[in-house]
Amino acid sequence: MAADAFLQLVKIMDELREKCPWDQKQTIHTLRSMTIEELYELVDAIDANDWQGIKEELGDLFLHLLFYSKIGSEQHQFKLEEVLNGISEKLIRRHPHIYGDIKVKDEEEVKRNWQKIKSVEGKSDKSILEGVPKSLPAIVKAARIQEKAKQVGFEWENKADVWKKVDEEIEELQLAEKNESQAEIEAEFGDVLFSLINYARFLQVDPEAALEKTNQKFIQRFKAMETIALGKGLQLTDLSLLQMDELWNSVKKKN
Repeated sequence: MAADAFLQLVKIMDELREKCPWDQKQTIHTLRSMTIEELYELVDAIDANDWQGIKEELGDLFLHLLFYSKIGSEQHQFKLEEVLNGISEKLIRRHPHIYGDIKVKDEEEVKRNWQKIKSVEGKSDKSILEGVPKSLPAIVKAARIQEKAKQVGFEWENKADVWKKVDEEIEELQLAEKNESQAEIEAEFGDVLFSLINYARFLQVDPEAALEKTNQKFIQRFKAMETIALGKGLQLTDLSLLQMDELWNSVKKKN
């Protein structure tokens, strides 16, 4: 049963912390970078639809979560039970349409209710954007910022208005180029990206996932170009830009 397996992992974590020299030395700060790496390994497995890999990486993350909880208990900050009870209580409290008598019609109303409940949990004096982690990758962070703003109604009414904003930001970028101000160019380029990410939300596209698919597609096609060139006894550096462009187009037709 899942409960027995969880308790076994807790027991192993306790034993490792007590007996293993390496585990004994770890702190929340030494674990940090390893946790990030494990998370990205999970993301890689998800992107590859590798269910065996997903299972293994989830196990690694479970271990890290227990590790932080164990250290928190040792430092007399919190216990594992408090972590588990805290998230259970939060989920019940923020899902009154499941555990209470509130009625909702769609997921957007669920999100609005979630934000309203947060505002009465002693957090009303904080910005709604404080829930966005500072260390998030910029594209993911931009999407989360926009989603948070949407929860209080700060949102374009339709897709056409969002695209007008994209056009406006592109024009401002072009003007910055004419002014030859690098600082202004960088700022306007950021605005273009931010507005495109906003447009992606209206298209129901995950901008991070979409860009990663394009990255992988480029890698696949570029490697195919290298393979073809090597088959002819050449390196890509032996080819002109026009020749490489022709090679790219031939590869593009195939995949």
